[in-house]
Amino acid sequence: MKPPSLRATPYIASLLCGAIVFIFAVFESAWREPHLLEKAFVLTLLLCTWGALLFASVRLATSLLISGGLFLLLKFISITKLRYLESTLMPADFIYFARTSLLETLEHYPHFLGLGIAMCILIPTGLILIWWTDRPLMTRMPFLPRAAARLAGTATCIAIFLACLLPHGPFSEITQKAMWYKLSDGAHLTNFFATIRDSEIRLPSMSNADAAELEWKDTAIPHSANHLEGHLLPDIIQVLEESTFDPSIFMGCDIPQCRVSMFQQDERTRAHGPLRTHTAGGGTWVSEFSVLTGIPQDIFGPSGMYAPYTLAPRVQDTLPKFLSRIGYLTIAIYPVGGNFINARNAYRAYGFDRFYDINDLGLTAWHTSDSQLFAAAKRIYDKVKKPKQPVFIMILTMEQHGPHDSAPLSSLTAPFNEGLIHDLPNDQALNLTTYLARLHKSDVGMSQLEHDFLDRPDPTVLVHFGDHQPSFGGLIRKMQRTLSADEQPYREYLTYYMIKSNFAEQPLSGYPVLDIAYLPSMVLQTAGLPMDPYFSALASFRDRCKGLYDDCADKSLIASYYAWIFGQLHELE
Repeated sequence: MKPPSLRATPYIASLLCGAIVFIFAVFESAWREPHLLEKAFVLTLLLCTWGALLFASVRLATSLLISGGLFLLLKFISITKLRYLESTLMPADFIYFARTSLLETLEHYPHFLGLGIAMCILIPTGLILIWWTDRPLMTRMPFLPRAAARLAGTATCIAIFLACLLPHGPFSEITQKAMWYKLSDGAHLTNFFATIRDSEIRLPSMSNADAAELEWKDTAIPHSANHLEGHLLPDIIQVLEESTFDPSIFMGCDIPQCRVSMFQQDERTRAHGPLRTHTAGGGTWVSEFSVLTGIPQDIFGPSGMYAPYTLAPRVQDTLPKFLSRIGYLTIAIYPVGGNFINARNAYRAYGFDRFYDINDLGLTAWHTSDSQLFAAAKRIYDKVKKPKQPVFIMILTMEQHGPHDSAPLSSLTAPFNEGLIHDLPNDQALNLTTYLARLHKSDVGMSQLEHDFLDRPDPTVLVHFGDHQPSFGGLIRKMQRTLSADEQPYREYLTYYMIKSNFAEQPLSGYPVLDIAYLPSMVLQTAGLPMDPYFSALASFRDRCKGLYDDCADKSLIASYYAWIFGQLHELE
C-alpha cells in the first residue's frame, strides 16, 4: 500500500478537521435539544445546510466545516445571550440587537470584544486554509451536467430546509407552538428556527396614496413646542395593570367585593369604560406596544406577537418620543428584570429617557405589590422632578399575574378565605376569589397613587388600564358574562380603562368599546397637549371609527389610514 502523497496529506487533514467540526456540531446543537422531534428538526436543518453548501461549493471538507461551524456559532450565541441577557436568541437579534445595544453589551462584557476580534481574524484565515487544501468534486463531469447537478442539488436542499419551517410542513408540531413556548422553553436552536417565519413583518392592505391624501390631509398640521412655553404642562402617570379587568361583568360575581373604587368614576374622571385589547391570557408586551405606539400588534401578522424584538426598533412615532419632543422627561418602571422579553431594548426604542427594572428599584420580581411599586415610582419622581419640566411615567404592575389557583382559599386574607362566591364551580370560584383578593390590594395601591399625584396642586393626568384578561388556567373562557351587544364580540379581550385629571377639563367622548391603540390619543387630549400629524390622525381615526381600530366598519377608511401612516408618515421603517 502506498503512503499518502504530500499533496494528499493537507486534503486528508482538512477533511478530518471538517468531519470533526460537523460531528461535534451534531451533538452540541441537534442532540442537545430537549425532545426527539426537536433533535430531528435541528439535525434535518443542519444536514440541509451541509447539502446546500456541498452542492454549491463542491468541496466536502469546506461544506462540513462551514455548516457545522454555523450551527456551533448559533448554539454559542444562544447560550451566551441566555446567560448574560436572560432572553432567547431570535433571528431579529441579528438586525435589531446589533443596531440598538451591541456596543453597550461589549462595553459591559469586554471579553466578548476580544473574542469577536479573534473570530474575525481566525475564522476567515481557517476558511481560506481549508478551501485551499480542499479538493473540488465532480471535476470529471462535463460543464453543463455538472452545473445542472450543482444547481438542482443546492435548490433541493434549500427547498427541504424551507419546507421544514412551514406552519403546515413536516415539523408543524414545532413551528405552530405558541409564541410563549418559543420564547421560554429550553429548545434554543429549535425555537430560533421556528420563529424565522414569525419574524416577517407583513404590512396590512392599504389604499393608494391619493385616497389617503384625500382622507387625512387635514390632520397633517404639525405642532411645534414653541407655543407651549410659559405654560405648566401636566405630569402624566400611566399604569398598566397586569391581568386586570372589572369582575362585575361575570355572572356569579354579584357580591360587594366584586366592585372596587378603581373602576368607579368620580368628579375627576375624564374617560372610562371597557377596553378592547389584542391578546388574552398573556402577552403583556403587545399591550405595551399598542398603548405606546397607537397600533395594535396583530395587524402585522404573527410577527406582531414579537413586538419588542421585531416592531419596537422600527416604529417611528410613539407617545414617549412625542412627549420628549415637547419637553417631558419619560420614565419606565418595570416590575421584573429589564432583559425579560427584550424589555430594556424595546423601551429604549419606544423613546423612554430612563428605565428602572425591579433590580434598580431594590424590589423582588414576582413578589412586589402594586403599593410597593407605586411607592418606588413616587420616590423616583420626587428625585428627578425639576421645576417646569413635566414628567411622563409608565408603570407596569404584577399584582394580578397568574396563576390564580396555586394556593387554597384558606391561604387568602379575610374575607376571601371564607369562600364568598357560591354560584360557580369550585375551580372557577377559586380562581375568581384569588383574583378578587389581589384586586383589593391593587385598589388600595391605586388609592394611594391617586392621593400622591391627584390630591395636589400640580396638574396631573392619571391613566390606568388592564392589559389583558387572565387565563384562570383556561377556565375563564367557560365563565359566563353579562355584556352588551357591542361588547359581546370581544368577550375574551375586554378589560377596562380609566383616565382622570386634577384640573378642569371636559370629559372626552365615550365609546361602547375603546381599542387599546387609541389610549395615547386619549391621554394627549386629556392633558390638553397638541398633537403631531401622526397622533392627530390617530385621534381622527378613533372618532370616525367610534373607538374601534381594525374592527372599524368602514374598511375603505382603514385602508386609507394605513396608507397614510405607513406610506405618507412612515410610521414603520
